[in-house]
Amino acid sequence: MPKFLINAWEFFPILLQGATLTVLVAIGSLLLSTLLGLMWALMRVSGIPFLAKLSAGVINVLRGIPIIVMLFYLYFVLPDLGISLTALHAAIIGLGISYSAYQAENFRAAIESIDHGQIEAAQAMGMGWGMTMRRVVLPQAFKVALPPYGNMMIMMLKDSSQASTITVAELALQGKLIATSTFQNTTVFTMVALMYLAMCVPLIVLVRHLEKRSKQ
Repeated sequence: MPKFLINAWEFFPILLQGATLTVLVAIGSLLLSTLLGLMWALMRVSGIPFLAKLSAGVINVLRGIPIIVMLFYLYFVLPDLGISLTALHAAIIGLGISYSAYQAENFRAAIESIDHGQIEAAQAMGMGWGMTMRRVVLPQAFKVALPPYGNMMIMMLKDSSQASTITVAELALQGKLIATSTFQNTTVFTMVALMYLAMCVPLIVLVRHLEKRSKQ
């Protein structure tokens, strides 16, 4: 145990740097996936056949492409087309685009759960589609979407480890590098697991709180 603590104290600063990048990737991709997911969802429920079909097609394509393939494409293929991204930017964009498909389905389900009578009443009052969404539908849909959105945050935080495949020195990659150079596999990966857990537990508590709030 004393040896474990000594090694843990030595490795912690490096792993903390990796954890910082993990959080940065998770937050960046969460924001991007939220914006894109909301856009796909609004297109699906817009009532315009072309937009609805286009959105459904995009969502199906994104759900069928593994995240790691998306990351490889952005980081290794785009430079051949004259577009170069840093590993960090590729990770954020790749995760954000991939998760936008799942965010879209979450938002669409939340929007469609709102009583259609409220939409008809808003339109009878002279509200257009956009104003009806902003003032009537989305505020209520947001409450419905919160619990699964919280689960999405947890999944995205853990999936940020896939950014290590394109050289982003986040927590998982830093742990692998330390373990390779020191052969302290037990110490290093125990610390990596504990640090992921430390980041996920507050989100788990938040999700439970949101689930309770949504049922009130």
